[in-house]
Amino acid sequence: MNMLIKSIEAEYRRYKAMAEGAFAQVSDDQLSEPGPGDGNSLAIICWHLSGNLKSRFSDFLESDGEKPWRQREEEFAQRRVSRPEFISKWAEGWEVLLGTLATLTSADLMRSVKIRGQSMFVHEALNRSLAHASYHVGQIVYIAHAFRGKDWRYLSIPPGGSTAYNANPVMEKALNYVETIKDKAR
Repeated sequence: MNMLIKSIEAEYRRYKAMAEGAFAQVSDDQLSEPGPGDGNSLAIICWHLSGNLKSRFSDFLESDGEKPWRQREEEFAQRRVSRPEFISKWAEGWEVLLGTLATLTSADLMRSVKIRGQSMFVHEALNRSLAHASYHVGQIVYIAHAFRGKDWRYLSIPPGGSTAYNANPVMEKALNYVETIKDKAR
């Protein structure tokens, strides 16, 4: 696998771990509660991101990334979900993405793919998708932090922790970040 693809995969994994660190801090009921200002719930964001990843990365190199079977509007419907349902839905999209990334080669990066009929290079589609995932992970962290309030466990450098972190910067590489989040969750 190409170093660029490995780097992109590592960043996806870093954001996945960050979201999972946030999910681990909220109650089962909070997964379905609207976010601040009556915004999207964690479940809505989960359904949307999972649907997006499944659509974009199923048959990635051969068919349009906006699949006819995807029901995007339905992803934004209010829903009550159990934690197992939530985790299952979350995993669906990530499994498709990570499975596809494992098959890509250096030669694939300059191939053309389509999303909603618009052509772009594979590397552009990967960067676009990574930015989309990071945007929604930011929302997930914000909502979970709002629910937890003062009981929030920071997923990165906590306020007042820069000096200590700079002495031992363990999260500068994506895979180190994933391991650090797993350690914090224990």
